[in-house]
Amino acid sequence: MKENTKSTWAFLLAAVFTLTLSLQAQAAGKVYKLGLSLAITGPTSDAGNPYAKGVEDYFNFVNDTKMLGDDKIDCVIRDDQYNNDITKRNFEDFISQGIVFYLNYSTGSTLALKKDFEEEKMPVLPASFHAGNLTDSNYIFLPIASYSAQAIGLAEYIVKTHQGGVPKVALFIHPSAFGRGPVEDLQKAVTAGLKMEIVEVVEHGKDLDNTAMLQRLLSKGVQYVISQTVQSPVATMLKDASSLGLTAKTFGEAGKLTFLGCHYTGGNDLVALAGPAAESFYWTTSYIVTNEPSAGATAQLDLAKKYNRDDKAANSHNYANGMMVAQVATELIKRAKAKGKEINKANLYEELLAMNGDKAFSPGTTVGPVTFSKTDHAGVDTLQLYMVKDGAFKSTGTPFVPTFTTKIK
Repeated sequence: MKENTKSTWAFLLAAVFTLTLSLQAQAAGKVYKLGLSLAITGPTSDAGNPYAKGVEDYFNFVNDTKMLGDDKIDCVIRDDQYNNDITKRNFEDFISQGIVFYLNYSTGSTLALKKDFEEEKMPVLPASFHAGNLTDSNYIFLPIASYSAQAIGLAEYIVKTHQGGVPKVALFIHPSAFGRGPVEDLQKAVTAGLKMEIVEVVEHGKDLDNTAMLQRLLSKGVQYVISQTVQSPVATMLKDASSLGLTAKTFGEAGKLTFLGCHYTGGNDLVALAGPAAESFYWTTSYIVTNEPSAGATAQLDLAKKYNRDDKAANSHNYANGMMVAQVATELIKRAKAKGKEINKANLYEELLAMNGDKAFSPGTTVGPVTFSKTDHAGVDTLQLYMVKDGAFKSTGTPFVPTFTTKIK
């Protein structure tokens, strides 16, 4: 009898203990696993480092402010050193951990893992805006307008603003799929009626002296150079042009070169690298800049301050870039939760496809709304043109959507 009483009490205590654990687990909420693999060190880490901080800070903000109630986001961020093999290993490990959404980084790894994303049916937002990422893909979504759309937007501005005849343009590109991506689409736009001449496509190498190249372009009548690469080679080119006295003081100045570039060519890092030679550089992106007051700029700076980031990170357009993809991922989870859906990759993918019309998302860190659908996998279609004036990027004109991007489809 005594032994039976002991057994009964042991059973009751175990039941109470189990129930308590269960209630504590429910009170603690659910944890949604996400993954991000990117170059925090190595090539392009000047962009990847602030990008990672933007992602980390925004998800911390989501958890600290209970934006999802008692539920939390656990986004594992790993450095892949811009190495596709490491990215693949990271992705496979994230899959084994049960992630519901994936954030990727480079053009090379996004192209290399495209089939993996299809097999896993994993929705992906990369930091690469390469239009080719979307070819034969159902699960990759570009956060903003593609590099092709950005280059076409710059070309349209040249054609609209140029005085006298057909403008002659050179392309200064990174020797990779990332750099070459917009070339064919620009040529298609010219064929479709964009009245400009592409005189030469220059793939920059390791030669740090652009003197011969710049003089050759001028001898061919080139007045405009559109860059699709990263900031360092652009800064070197701008310094060389400035030292030779070849930089246009006004847009399209005859006998001089006007320089323009896509997202990863510009920002505060370019000004820091090129110094006064960056003056009058034209740049386009879909992100706001903190040099100009806006609700988005205030939110970006406040977030960076809350998590003790330095001024360089706080004012980086790539901090905004990382912050924005975290905002989109969070919004998808919020919308799925509001509908009572389970938070899994299939339901978040469904919410991505529904993010359009009156369901468009305005994160504040971009110059236009984020929209996706089954046939539209580029988030923010709107671009803003900026120009360096007195050492800072300032808006030129109002946000716009390039028209030839639809004409070449």
